[in-house]
Amino acid sequence: MLRIHFTGVDLARVRMAGRPDALWETILSFHRLRDRRDARLFGEWRTETRSRLNSETRLLGALIPSRGYFPDFLTPVEGQYGWDVGLDALRGIRPERMRRELTLLGAGTGVGAAFGMPSAVSGGTDASVPRRLRDFMEGGTKHLPRLLGELRGYHRAAVEPYWTHIQAQIEAERAARGRALLDGGADELLASLPPMLRWRAPVLECDYPVDRDVRLRGRGLLLQPSFFCRRTAVTLHDPELPPVLVYPAAAQLASAPGSGESIRPLEEQRQRTLGKLVGHTRSVVLRAIGDGATTSELARRAGVSLASASQHACVMREAGLVTTLRRGNAVLHTVTPLGAALLKGGAVAS
Repeated sequence: MLRIHFTGVDLARVRMAGRPDALWETILSFHRLRDRRDARLFGEWRTETRSRLNSETRLLGALIPSRGYFPDFLTPVEGQYGWDVGLDALRGIRPERMRRELTLLGAGTGVGAAFGMPSAVSGGTDASVPRRLRDFMEGGTKHLPRLLGELRGYHRAAVEPYWTHIQAQIEAERAARGRALLDGGADELLASLPPMLRWRAPVLECDYPVDRDVRLRGRGLLLQPSFFCRRTAVTLHDPELPPVLVYPAAAQLASAPGSGESIRPLEEQRQRTLGKLVGHTRSVVLRAIGDGATTSELARRAGVSLASASQHACVMREAGLVTTLRRGNAVLHTVTPLGAALLKGGAVAS
């Protein structure tokens, strides 16, 4: 179990990531590519991704084992600001840090050491370390261009084609957590997280492969929802790095990245019925509003133009399904109780 200890200052500094982190999604998707589980969610995505992969990924395979530790430097905090910013940060990694984290990876100490349990990690290079990883350790930063090239090639094949879908899922997650924050502050936000995360103030407990305590020490915590994160949350190994908790986005449990189809047959039936009633595009727009969306967010989630999103929102507002609140130059659309009942197949929200 992972236990994250908060102080009052930490609670005041809890924040939600503003967008999906492209590097976290790329690294975690590499796990999903080699994982045979969740075929209903990721089977089509795996097939499509493998068909597009024509670049080298053997170095990535050495740096990202199927389970356990992978180097923190692969997911720099700057990645939250975009793919290019994250790659620039990775390009500027200090040689001593790279050597330290690669040594930990190459020590063969397993999941326990990977997540902070005591181990004897020597400064040398073990002969049992895979050759590609050993060469990378010995070459240091001179191999960075190759790593960056593999990351770019893999990202283009596995993540970039689905980015709009991933972004929509993370925005829906942000909207849900934002509603919890508005209703009850940071305490309610932490209590509203997915079931593998349990808020027992002042400690956030997470299902985890090993027993570990993280003390925030007034630095706060960045909550980073992820589409490709599965089953358990992930955090950085180095306790001195800015604290981040990557966790599975709740919306991710309901749709696959390739087809966008729901894994819940009842939901599929309701979506088809709603589409017959109000039209397919309008039903998609209504569902995409979720717990709130601006017109630009709505357009992106529904895959329509800004003008089309605005027009559909206007028609549904006149029908009493949507309400719109203006905030400065932007507007925020939310679903009314009538609209929510329609989405739920006639079940009136309590």
